[in-house]
Amino acid sequence: MDSEILIPPGLVAGVDEAGRGPLAGPVVAGAVILDPENPIDGLMDSKRLTALRRDVLYEEIREKALAWAVGHADVEEIDRINILQATMLAMKRAVEALQTVPDHALVDGNRCPDLCCPAQAIVKGDSRVAAISAASIMAKVTRDREMLSLDVIYPGYGLAQHKGYPSKAHIEALENLGVTPIHRRSYAPVRRIIDKQ
Repeated sequence: MDSEILIPPGLVAGVDEAGRGPLAGPVVAGAVILDPENPIDGLMDSKRLTALRRDVLYEEIREKALAWAVGHADVEEIDRINILQATMLAMKRAVEALQTVPDHALVDGNRCPDLCCPAQAIVKGDSRVAAISAASIMAKVTRDREMLSLDVIYPGYGLAQHKGYPSKAHIEALENLGVTPIHRRSYAPVRRIIDKQ
């Protein structure tokens, strides 16, 4: 990893998000500055890891990274400014929350938010750059844990299982139980159910 990407000198923050596709809950971004003197084995795109492995790496990142932070954009923001802008906002918040200001940011995807430092977008960065992989893990674990908490507040929707993604069970629950305050009204499947009811 990192071999084919030219990593800029200085403190480099990896940035990634989790939760663009779900019908419910926030979009969460992670930002991580890894410590070259304290490497972490097994970093990769969070979607390719088991939940257990992600949890272990999450704790290791918190312990070994020079700096880490997460940022959120909530459902109201997603509905108001759209998911792309909300994702950029969550990423900006994550970078701004870092205890150390980075010299450069490497962002997963094909565009960068407006940040306090120079930034470069890297397509499939979460499987190509260790710091972006770490950010992906921080974002995914944080969001998954929040969805477990929301499952207790809004039982019956299966949020603990599908984490808000549009599974068959989730759509059926929406049709039977109605739309909650944590559902994204700007998303077509949710809007269709609101229109029907």
